Amino acid sequence: MRPTANATGIPRSINRQARNLARQRALAQQLLYAICDRPIDDAIAWSDPMSAEVDEIIPVSRGGSATDLRNLEKVHRCCNQLKSDKSLAWARRKAKGAPTVKPTAIPFSTSDW
Repeated sequence: MRPTANATGIPRSINRQARNLARQRALAQQLLYAICDRPIDDAIAWSDPMSAEVDEIIPVSRGGSATDLRNLEKVHRCCNQLKSDKSLAWARRKAKGAPTVKPTAIPFSTSDW
């Protein structure tokens, strides 16, 4: 059984040491760049939007793990902020400038009468 939150109610702080170790391993990986397909320069300082961060593919707020390496990926800081708690597919479309359609959108057509 997986615990969902600690006394403060924050799931990410259940096991801070394990989370930090997983984040360090994810940052050390040189994999494809998940959201924008642009390279990440590890020498860029953290406060820069193009610096490296670790993103949870399935956000913790939606049941993802903050310590499972299969759920972590290296991304740009600005891409991580864009994605927020949305899906990876949504963030890819948004980063590439593709229009996003709400799932509840109804096609609208007009007549010439």
